[in-house]
Amino acid sequence: MSDREAFGPVLDEAVVLAGRWLDGTREGRIPPTVGIEQVKDALGRELPDRGPAPTDVLRRMAEAIEPGLMRIGSPRFHGWVMGGTQPVALGADWLVAAWDQNGGLRSVTPGVVAAEELAGAWLLDLLGLPGTADVGFVTGATVATLVGLIAARDEVLRRAGWDPQERGIAGGPAIRFLVGAERHGSVDSAGLVAGLGRGRVVAVDDQGRMRPDALREALAEGSGPAVVCLQAGNIHSGAFDPLGELIGIAHDAGAWAHVDGAFGLWAAAAPRLRALTTGLEHADSWATDAHKTLSIPYDCGIAVVADPDALHRAVAQHAAYLASSADVADPADRVLELSRRARGVPVYAALAQLGREGASELVQGLADGAAMIADGIRTIPGAEVLNDVVYTQVCAAFGSDERTRAVGQALLADGVALASPSSWRGQAVLRFSVSNWLTDSAEAERTVEAVRRAVASVD
Repeated sequence: MSDREAFGPVLDEAVVLAGRWLDGTREGRIPPTVGIEQVKDALGRELPDRGPAPTDVLRRMAEAIEPGLMRIGSPRFHGWVMGGTQPVALGADWLVAAWDQNGGLRSVTPGVVAAEELAGAWLLDLLGLPGTADVGFVTGATVATLVGLIAARDEVLRRAGWDPQERGIAGGPAIRFLVGAERHGSVDSAGLVAGLGRGRVVAVDDQGRMRPDALREALAEGSGPAVVCLQAGNIHSGAFDPLGELIGIAHDAGAWAHVDGAFGLWAAAAPRLRALTTGLEHADSWATDAHKTLSIPYDCGIAVVADPDALHRAVAQHAAYLASSADVADPADRVLELSRRARGVPVYAALAQLGREGASELVQGLADGAAMIADGIRTIPGAEVLNDVVYTQVCAAFGSDERTRAVGQALLADGVALASPSSWRGQAVLRFSVSNWLTDSAEAERTVEAVRRAVASVD
């Protein structure tokens, strides 16, 4: 059997099935229509002695799984902060899977590493971060923050005279880990895995921004190594910590400043939004997602550390059998993995296609879409937008908590638009996250009309 005979029919079938799903991106119903157990029944619960042809497996998968899929790529999907996928990024992701390259070592897979290194350099330029910083491609913002915190942990210990590479962290100086009261849960997860705990909580203002006076007071309460985690883009309000001032306070106290910018870091790419990130470049590490704002397929987070040596000391691995260069860092020196897919290649493809202006327009378009949705919701009787809409997040309430939840259920049942239910500052809300490259003014208006129908249905 030739290579074409082995792979051709399967890939051709995958293209047909994927195309059928993608044809419903704009108009398809958003929520899934079946649950997990129904999907398992349709897939078949017993492992067969021998399965059917590969194309039959794909068809069965599509028939069984598609009813259980959330149409996250819809321009009216505003749940969580998920985004959609740009066509060029999807195509690049398919190539990454077909090429099947391990992206850990420069000398082994130079083709994909070259694309990733270019993508990293372009990201630093686009976001206004130091050109000497190191960029690693990880699974998502949680792991990106973990990478930053591990580098931070080891560096502040080293500055305090403790060598974590030789002695570990047990028995070393206690590290003060300071986090905002409205940090994302991923910061807690990363802090726990890094051995820093959940952190000392610092007070925030009514939009969730860390208060400079509170950080200064918290740092003054003790001494010794410290790591401060700041936020670019509050998950509910979209607000940005006053980064420049807070980073200065952290550095004055000898602390490492990390910025969780899972979706907000991208504001630095848009001139009209860049003021939200003033001072961002002075931090020590940053975390963001490409599979959110940039609309890259899942499994693509970005970890950036200003001091490459601090990063390499913390996570690099070396062995005689690895074809590593002593002079240039390998991709594996920037992340926690040695074996990984070349997840930075779709980032290269998206940036190559968008260019600087296109990336700016993408980010600005998301913020404009959020403003349109907020303006529309304000016209609905009994509706209230609770946050200052400065970026891509809209938090709305519709009277009592019970009524707000009922509107959310009605919106879900309608199927045309989706917002995620949440609770913010003690009140039930529907949170609209505008994260999809397809969300233009027309789609924003369709979202508002869907909300209007949902409100009418519960009155």
